Amino acid sequence: MSQCVVGTPSFRDSLFTLVKETELNAIVIDIRDFTGKIAFPTDNPVLKDMVSRECGAHDMRAFIERLHGEGIFVIGRITVFQNPHYAALYPERAVQSKSGGVWHDRKGLAFVDVGAQPYWDNVVELGKESYAMGFDELNFDYIRFPSDGNMADADYMWVAAGVSKAQALEEFYQYLHEKLRPVGAVLSADLFGYVTVHQDDLGIGQVLERALPYFDYIYPMVYPSHYNNGFAGLTDVNSDPYKVVYTSMTQAVAREQATTTRIASFAFSPIASSSPQLYNKPVYHGRVVPWLQSFDYPVDYTPEMVAAQIQAARDAGVDSYLFWDAANKYSSLRQVLTQ
Repeated sequence: MSQCVVGTPSFRDSLFTLVKETELNAIVIDIRDFTGKIAFPTDNPVLKDMVSRECGAHDMRAFIERLHGEGIFVIGRITVFQNPHYAALYPERAVQSKSGGVWHDRKGLAFVDVGAQPYWDNVVELGKESYAMGFDELNFDYIRFPSDGNMADADYMWVAAGVSKAQALEEFYQYLHEKLRPVGAVLSADLFGYVTVHQDDLGIGQVLERALPYFDYIYPMVYPSHYNNGFAGLTDVNSDPYKVVYTSMTQAVAREQATTTRIASFAFSPIASSSPQLYNKPVYHGRVVPWLQSFDYPVDYTPEMVAAQIQAARDAGVDSYLFWDAANKYSSLRQVLTQ
């Protein structure tokens, strides 16, 4: 649910009813979106200059209480390093252009440098404020280096020499975990769908095994339309959404369960044997849950295509899922859940 939708009672009530009357049991609400602005008013001195004047809900606390009254779990989505508003306030903490000034992606949006630790405190402060507002789970999106635009021109002044993108991000994951775990909130992270099948960091710093120790849930965005043709042997990935989701999630589940063969991370020391007798590394809780597609891109996503994704997730051993539609209509999903 976007900021503008949560601030429009007639629109948000439609989604409230969808969740209330179907098998769905949770709603994701944008706390901070791509603008970098916040969806609810606050007097917090760290955050008050970042409150959206265009969208958002002045009655956010009351709306969350209403959702809780119906047994609905409330997830707050926080866009992290894609933050043009913060970059404008603190340009020295943004990704820089080698030709001078703040770097921007193809959409003209600025990113905060992953290594800018003063910004980490801003994210933590927003997380604490959101949990106090009533959000049950804090969901972090855009926890990555930028991927679109003139990447050769991007300069990360806050990332120390010799530190990889994956390591820089893991330091941030660890910081979030240390600061927000004591608060009591459930923590989750959105990752690119390709992290399920790639061992490298995709050029953006995201590696599944490096994120798992620090979050309660990992949400890979396995939207079929976001894969390249040729994935899983498909000449057209949109022709078989089941295969795209199933291929991705079976590998994600297998990697999550392979706790004895994890790559080295800050959380635990690496081990050389999978023998239970020699296994002295703590087993961490982690679950992978897919973001699925209910939006029309680049083709109309029919109810059959939506249902196929749900079935693929279940066949991969995952009993939960989330759906995204930028238009907040969820037309095909509605048909699947109400038929």
